Amino acid sequence: MIVKIHPNDKDTLPGKLAEAELHFTDGPLEGLKLIGFSVWERRTGGGRNVTFPARAYSVNGERRSFALLRPISDTAAQERIRTLIIEAYEKFEADRPEQVSDEERSNGPRAKRR
Repeated sequence: MIVKIHPNDKDTLPGKLAEAELHFTDGPLEGLKLIGFSVWERRTGGGRNVTFPARAYSVNGERRSFALLRPISDTAAQERIRTLIIEAYEKFEADRPEQVSDEERSNGPRAKRR
């Protein structure tokens, strides 16, 4: 399995760093990908979080979500996927050349969002 990272270069959502996909390279899922993961900067600072693919729905006007990837019995299974995605994002970030926009050159670097 390969984790593909797509950076959030559009700054559409504060704190959203990237989207991630799981590309399957072996077994019955070979050639398929699972999309819908997002890497976020924690609001409280001190790290990153990964959200999993989910389907939104409403009950009595209240918005809820239904996780599409859930553990069968081993709840640590989700944590292993979360760790793989965060590690892939950190590698992507380390390998990515520093990109400076025209706005940042003229106004200085933007403050980190929390």
